[in-house]
This record gives sequence, structure tokens and C-alpha cells, in this order.
Amino acid sequence: MTERFDFDEVFDRREVPALKVHRMVLGADGMDLFPAGVADMDFRAPPAVLAALENRAAHGIFGYETVPDGLMPALVDWLKLRHGWSVNPDHILRAPNVLNSLSMAASLFSDHGDGIIVQPPVFFDFADIIAENGRRMVTNPLVLSDGRYEMDLGGLDTCAADPRVKMLFLCNPHNPVGRVWSKLELAQLGTICRKHGVVVVSDEIHGDVTFAGRTYTPFASVSHDDALNSITCLSPAKSFNIAACCSAFTVVPDHARRDAFAAENSRLTVNKNNAFASVAMEAAYLHGGPWLDAVNAYIEANLALVRERIADVPEVTLIEPDGTFLLWLDFRALALEPEKLALFLRQDAGWAITRGIAFGEGGAGFGRLNIGCVHAQLDQALEGLIDAISKNRETLT
Repeated sequence: MTERFDFDEVFDRREVPALKVHRMVLGADGMDLFPAGVADMDFRAPPAVLAALENRAAHGIFGYETVPDGLMPALVDWLKLRHGWSVNPDHILRAPNVLNSLSMAASLFSDHGDGIIVQPPVFFDFADIIAENGRRMVTNPLVLSDGRYEMDLGGLDTCAADPRVKMLFLCNPHNPVGRVWSKLELAQLGTICRKHGVVVVSDEIHGDVTFAGRTYTPFASVSHDDALNSITCLSPAKSFNIAACCSAFTVVPDHARRDAFAAENSRLTVNKNNAFASVAMEAAYLHGGPWLDAVNAYIEANLALVRERIADVPEVTLIEPDGTFLLWLDFRALALEPEKLALFLRQDAGWAITRGIAFGEGGAGFGRLNIGCVHAQLDQALEGLIDAISKNRETLT
């Protein structure tokens, strides 16, 4: 019998200090807005994860612990069975979170002032990490053609040819535009980076959330040579909605880089274990597959709802995604500057989403909408947007 999950149940995220609905994000005057900015979902974690956390809490002793024997095998099996990626468990290191791994990679394998390539519009924390490590951000913007973003491989080759460019931060799948890069695209990127000695550091935190007919390809699975020239940052945080109670993994196939990473983990003492994170992740990888399949289907139904509701709204264009629960919406037809667009969405439509400009200059006129939410609430929010545009159409266009 197929297990059933109720993603239509509404929970009050304000019962805990959830960032998505906190005044830090919404502002003191925005507590009634549709909270669709922060990238987590409004669904309870898989039942197996909840049971594992309850059982661990019931033990009542929370002293220092090692990694559970079953955690790494569960991760390795998940990557193999779910994504066809055979990973040597000796190549996997623990990390507090994906951003920590990205920052450590920048610090370890580039020098002050070196360039790190990004492909905007892209996750805004990439820019912060590069700046805070004293590195230089080199932008190779994606190209929007016929409603779909593609990599500018010619531009990438030019950027990578600079001898002071040492690294590329890859977003696979891509946040915010929703591209799940094909194996061919990744192979072409890998060839360019290897030719110029640019190491690929791949943020693959959204890899499990892909839509029907699309396949997530881990960058390190493309070829043996690409694996050796890569550092992959993984976490079940997005997949199972456990960002507040899990950690991350760094896959480093190259022996010398792995030793350097392990030594830095030790130096910074970020190699300790959290008992709740361990049991949550192990349960998710062992038993969370059916829940993930169901939540992916629910998110895809939410995508269909957005597509249907805005089909007759020429001021808004959906950039069709291959995966993730984040949608990239094109509001450029409203002809509003970024600040005015944000105000319109907030004050007229009642939306609190992520401003497109936060992802780079190419994001001006866009917005990132989180659809990992209850279907009925999304429908109501879309009604608010459509009504706001309708009421203001004459003055906005």
C-alpha cells in the first residue's frame, strides 16, 4: 500500500522562531504578508525523521557522540540508487552546512585577490562568501533565450583563461532560475575548467528536488577527471525540510585537497557531531524516499497552479524550471525599478518574496517565489497578485 502524506495541512510557522515569518525578514509591518522568500518548505519533515528525533530525545542523554555507523552508508546508497553516483565513503567529509564548505574551499584553494567565477543570476550568498574571503567575483552571466537560461560557455572560457581565476562556484541545480543542468552542459563546463586549472566547487543542495522528465546529474559523476577537479557540497536540508536540524557533507575525491579540508575542519573545530542532525539525516536517507517523491509531486502541482493562474497575466512571465521549489518570475513588463517593484509586490499584492536584484544585476525586474507551501495558500496569494495588477494596470503599464 502506498504511504500517503498530507501536505495541505496548515501549520503556524510563528509558533517557533522560523526565519521565513520572522520580523527580521518580513519587517515589523509585514507580519501578514505571504511569506515566500526564505528557501524552506512549509511541510512537516518525513514521519521517519520525526520518529527518529523523538526516539533520540527519549534516550535523554546528550553527551558527545560519533557519527552513527549507518549514516555514511545511507548517504552513499542514496546517491547511488537515487542519482547513479558511486561515491567512495572515504571521500566524504562532514560539514556544519553547505555555505561553510564553499567558504572553506575558497579559503583553501585560492589566494587573496584571486578570482572566483559565478554564473548570475545566482544564489546571493556566493557573492558574500567571495567578498568575505578577500577573493574577487568574476561574473559570467547566464543567457536568457526563448524563456530558458543557458550557460555562456564562450564567456566561461574567457573568464577561466585568466591565470588569477582559480575557482568556479557552480549551482547545480541552479538557484534561482531552476535549471537542472544536463550532463552535456556539465561536461562542457568541466572541460573548460580543467583546461585552465579552475577547480569546480558545486553547491548541489537542491539536487533531490527535480520534476518529471528531468534528471539531476551530480557534477562529480560526469567523469573521473571532473571528479578529481571538483568539490561537491551536499545536504538533505532542502530535500526533507530539515535545515534547522541537519548538517552537510563535502565530497572531495582528490586526496591532497581532501587532506587539506580535513586539516582545516580540525583547525576550525567544525568537525563535531550533533546527535539530532545525525539521526535526522540517517532516517531521511534510509526511509524518506516515498515522502520526497510525494512532496516533489505536490510542488510540481503548485508549479502547474502558478502556470495556470498567470497564463492570462501578460505582466508576469514564469521562467519554466526543471526543479527546485523556487520559481523565477519575470515582472519586467511592469516597467518598475527594483525598489518600486518590491514595494508593489509587498504593499499591493501582499507578497514577501526575494528580490531578483539580490541575485545580481541581471535579476532586476525579476523575483524569486517559494512554492514549497500549502496549495490553497499559494492560490490565495496568486489571487492577490492578479488582483493588484488588475487594479493598477493603467498606471503600471
